Amino acid sequence: MAIEAARIVLMKSDPLDVLNAITLSKATVRKMKQTLRTVDVRLGRSFCPRPPGPSRPGPSRPSSRVAAANKNVTTAPGFDSLPKTPTRIGVAADHGGYDLKEQLARLLRDAGYDVIDFGDNTRTPDDDYPDFVVPLARAVVRREIDRGVAICGSGVGACVVANKVPGVRACLIHETFSARQGVEDDDLNVICLGGLVVGPALAWELVKTFLASRFSGAERHRRRLAKVSEVENGRPSQASGLKQR
Repeated sequence: MAIEAARIVLMKSDPLDVLNAITLSKATVRKMKQTLRTVDVRLGRSFCPRPPGPSRPGPSRPSSRVAAANKNVTTAPGFDSLPKTPTRIGVAADHGGYDLKEQLARLLRDAGYDVIDFGDNTRTPDDDYPDFVVPLARAVVRREIDRGVAICGSGVGACVVANKVPGVRACLIHETFSARQGVEDDDLNVICLGGLVVGPALAWELVKTFLASRFSGAERHRRRLAKVSEVENGRPSQASGLKQR
């Protein structure tokens, strides 16, 4: 009987009017009213109150596993050990990423970051991404900036050349999971974007996630990054399990 009443409700403007028009037992009516208080039968939307708390999520914070790994972590050569908050952000782009760079730089400044623009300063169709991304990458390594945002048409070229600078850990990222985990696990210090691939809204979300994330400092991640540094410096050790070929 309750199921049949629910079907009728779907075709009516007010479910309570339907209850008044149907002869049901008192127990069934009580059950139906309880159901209607919690579920909108017509639209399938829950009326259950949300648990107390802010209506919007607060600023992104490292996950609990990151916080736990932070305790008593010493700095290993070649990469950071958590709790540094990036404030000086470098941006660089060729013609393929110029428009997106300008939009992100404005958003970053509005959010309170100190933005250093490595160019290009105009949309020049025949410019070359290494001319702008390499100075940004070197500034990251020298710690003149905390993190970098490198953009070209696809993001691939910017990523390739950024990683040629020893000490840079750059990655082409177009989704938020990698923007977060790349920092937490791999101490990513440059995010690369495709100006012709992602729109400004998604790009801003990626950059915010990237900047809000912190390297966990977990031993296994420091060990792996140390092996990466050995390869980068051309000196893979026997302990790393890597052999020269």
